[in-house]
Amino acid sequence: MHANFHRLVERSDQFNQQKQAHALAVMSRYGQQVFQLLPVLLHYNHPLLPGYVPGDVPAGVCHFLPNSRQQQFIDELCQAANGHQGLESGQNEIFGLYSMGSTSSIGQSRESDLDVWVCYSHLMAPERAAWLQQKCLLISQWAEQRQVELNLFLIPDNKFRTDNQQSVEGESCGSAQHLLLLDEFYRSHLCIAGKRLVWMFAPGKLGPDYDSFVAEQFANGMLNHDEWLDLGGFDRIPAEEYFGSALWQLYKSIDSPYKAVLKTVLMEAYSHEYPDTQLLCRHLKGHFQSAERLDERQDHYMLMLEKVTGYLKSIGDEKRLDLVRRCFYLKVSEGLDFSHTQQAAYAWRIEQINQLISAWGWSAEKVALLNNRASWKVEQVKSVYVELLEALMLSYRNLIQFARRNNISESINPEDIGILSRKLYAAFENLPGKVQLINLKIAPDLAEPNISLVQVPTERLHKAGWYLYKQGLTPIELIGRSSLEYSGYVGKLIAWAHFNGLLTNDTELQLFNQDTDVNLQHLQEFCGDLARSFPVRAPSPTNLALSRPCEVRQLGIFLNLEQDPTTSWRNRPIEFNAKTSDPFSFGQQLENLVGSVDVLYRNSWDEIRSLHFSGPMAVVEALTAILGKMHQGATPPESLQVCCYSLNFRSLIRTRFELLIKECIGLRLTREQDSAVKTLLLGDTEHSIFFERRGVSVQKRAVSGPPLAALPTHKTLRLDQQAGKPVPEIVDVYASEGLMQFFFEGSAQAYNLYILDEANRVEVYRQISGSKDELVQSINRFYTSDQQVEGQSDFAHFNLPQYYEIVTEQGQQRVLPYKSIKEGRDDARPCVHES
Repeated sequence: MHANFHRLVERSDQFNQQKQAHALAVMSRYGQQVFQLLPVLLHYNHPLLPGYVPGDVPAGVCHFLPNSRQQQFIDELCQAANGHQGLESGQNEIFGLYSMGSTSSIGQSRESDLDVWVCYSHLMAPERAAWLQQKCLLISQWAEQRQVELNLFLIPDNKFRTDNQQSVEGESCGSAQHLLLLDEFYRSHLCIAGKRLVWMFAPGKLGPDYDSFVAEQFANGMLNHDEWLDLGGFDRIPAEEYFGSALWQLYKSIDSPYKAVLKTVLMEAYSHEYPDTQLLCRHLKGHFQSAERLDERQDHYMLMLEKVTGYLKSIGDEKRLDLVRRCFYLKVSEGLDFSHTQQAAYAWRIEQINQLISAWGWSAEKVALLNNRASWKVEQVKSVYVELLEALMLSYRNLIQFARRNNISESINPEDIGILSRKLYAAFENLPGKVQLINLKIAPDLAEPNISLVQVPTERLHKAGWYLYKQGLTPIELIGRSSLEYSGYVGKLIAWAHFNGLLTNDTELQLFNQDTDVNLQHLQEFCGDLARSFPVRAPSPTNLALSRPCEVRQLGIFLNLEQDPTTSWRNRPIEFNAKTSDPFSFGQQLENLVGSVDVLYRNSWDEIRSLHFSGPMAVVEALTAILGKMHQGATPPESLQVCCYSLNFRSLIRTRFELLIKECIGLRLTREQDSAVKTLLLGDTEHSIFFERRGVSVQKRAVSGPPLAALPTHKTLRLDQQAGKPVPEIVDVYASEGLMQFFFEGSAQAYNLYILDEANRVEVYRQISGSKDELVQSINRFYTSDQQVEGQSDFAHFNLPQYYEIVTEQGQQRVLPYKSIKEGRDDARPCVHES
């Protein structure tokens, strides 16, 4: 071991105590309670303790000796246990508890979550490990009740010596990171209780000889397994990990954008040094083994800043260097009040931050702007949002190029790629009709007291459509002002303002329009209906939802907001009977009373989409669009709201449309019949909607015209059945517009492959042999390539295909997300192509 081994052990204990004091000083009262009681809850398994699980649950933390606060808690618990004389700990089956991440660093804030590794023997029986997992989940729930986010990760002692088979779940990166995760752990860990880590005391230049050296130390008695835990070492990070790590950091950027920029650029810096990457964990170990006191050189956040600064300077990227410094400042100054520097808990941090500001040469104005981020409004947030995404995507592209240069395949499994990429695509891709959410926890409140909506007619200097301003409508307020957002229709602008928090109950709306029927009263009604129908935030999508075709979860339909045919009925006599009372074919003249349809929906990937239809075909176009977003057998929307803003016949129109849409959704989603037809009269034209397995199609004819079969299709969303052998029905059931879908049927030796494109057109390949994993990896590499389509955003690269296995259980076919099976490479034979 290290020449000063025994001195290092003393220094390690001293540094660990100092780091614990730093961590506790920043935490809230409940945060301190959770942190200090965590080893007690895992050392014992008692009915009065949070996290109790009946049975032979692994318990006992090695070398845990309660401090005075912990002992007081234990004594009080014993007194409450009807005179019970003591608690029985387990057999020290938990090797150690180690926090990682920002805890104890300059990056820790009062609101920081607590990520803790619970290390145990890989020889533990799987059912007992499952009980321990259940116990950890209950403890996390107990912490959540105290407004503390505690994430407990079960880590077997051989985790980093085996292939990573875990899946992305919650805060777990799954297969997205492996040895890079170990690097982060070694540089950021804090021992809460348990064994010392061998790696910190081993010489720094062992490389591939690490395992044999450590085994020798255990064999000669320098180390013993009762006191020391070895999670392994590494010579270098395999190139294959950078792709998965880039995806994971982008995924984390949705909730922690500043930290994600720092870590993504760090991955880029690591790849720039490949194959001789100078890992930060080694850098920190060098400081630890040589330092006599704990200082900023042992702070892993400061080390990360130093690393990315050196890299960005070396490539001359001053723009991202400034962004990285701002991200670091915003992250580490979170929750600080610089006017109260006497607070001992923050004094050392504020001193470090002020030294950085001076070294960077920042002006007082720049610092004041960053310190005032709690008051930032939409202009600043939009600017920062664009900057963050550009930086993240540049790092991602550089890492993809690195992967291509080194001819690597992804170590991340296909299911995790699908989940991460789908989340990124849903969060960031700016698609037509999509309501883009710009506030990635950048500012706390974007509410505006005034919002103005201005319509520009056609043949004017500015593009025709609607413009949103955060000022009033007087010339003095509008002159020289830029609009915040543009859309071809007003409904999307209101939705954008609502979901981004600009529009509240206290916001005053103002309107200027010329060639639509929109009026201020109806617009205010629409705002109220929107707020009641769609909460601004929804629960994050589950991994299961992200691995399946997206489904409509919340659906709102808003009729005649922009075009209202009923205004022409003012003061007109109403002459109709039972046969002419249908608002789609109303009165003696058979008028269609629906002039515009606005559709808003939130799907199971947590995307918010807005659609607008106007004119005589608005009803049928809206129906086919909505039904096209639903695959047969999908779950019906959790909520459906139909609202109408007509001057006249409002209740009649709303009720009729609500009955129609509910009936059509029922016909689309049912799997009881292969096809059905719904006939609808719009004005004097009859429309037949055909419901089939893979979609819907529409045909129309004039009421007095030729037979239906003689007329062409108006719009079709369905596919004709392919020639030859039929496609399995279950494929049709899962057909979903807007993404590529690959269905595997059969074993690895010979399988069929059904491919559905974005328009649900199908290709069939039969009797393929070869590796499914290699096929999936090659397809994903193509979709993440540098080939850019004109008008396509960077985040289109994350609209990766979805992969499924068709399995038969008890005579019934089911579709499951494809999981990597680590197949061996087989020589592929030509396949039969039935396109």
